[in-house]
Amino acid sequence: MPKTIVVMPAYNAEKTLQKTIEDIPKDSVSEIILVDDCSKDGTVALARKLGLTVIVHEKNKGYGGNQKTCYTEALKRGAEIVVMIHPDYQYDARTTDVMTKLIELGVCDVVLGNRVRTRWEALKGGMPWWKYLANRALSGLENTVTGQNLGEWHSGLRAYSRKVLESIPWEKNSDDFVFDQQFLYQAAAFRFRMGDIPVPARYFPEASSINFRRSCVYGISSLWVMTLFGLHRIGLWHSRLFDPK
Repeated sequence: MPKTIVVMPAYNAEKTLQKTIEDIPKDSVSEIILVDDCSKDGTVALARKLGLTVIVHEKNKGYGGNQKTCYTEALKRGAEIVVMIHPDYQYDARTTDVMTKLIELGVCDVVLGNRVRTRWEALKGGMPWWKYLANRALSGLENTVTGQNLGEWHSGLRAYSRKVLESIPWEKNSDDFVFDQQFLYQAAAFRFRMGDIPVPARYFPEASSINFRRSCVYGISSLWVMTLFGLHRIGLWHSRLFDPK
């Protein structure tokens, strides 16, 4: 069985961390690494109590910056498969072993959790209607531009093979939320096999979610990354995001 490490980019996750950890199939992972981005609550103390490997940033590095620490540490510790799970209980961590199995079998190199299998499930799970519409529109465009067929491009539940993390220059990506989109475009540019599995949408007060203004900035940034990818692919613009390591 390949060594699987779960990484958790955390910020103020004290209220939801334990429930998230309890959902992870115990025999499916070797280690859980939580990287705390200067939380103001008891996230670090609880994580240590739960027996997690805890890394604390001295200053806030942002969502993308947090992931950079996550993947650096996971590779350093010999991970063959890395699963990113948000510790806010928005994603169903019970599916961890299913995601890793697809990579272990060689079916996929990248696996995402898809929250929008059907419209009624996503909205019933609490996804705001404007986020649903934006997700559908952007995901449709992103699939068209890259030739992929993912259910959604904006999931925070992801599994990567070691080869993916060693090939993609994710260190050059943004420290903000658009890091996730840059990573997927890089995976598409490098011809890695991407797939997804259905997971329920969970929106509730304790789950982290960016507001409307930040969502607009994220959407515009996603469109810009799409443009860079398209121009790079047809040879009109060279972007260092798509240079191999």
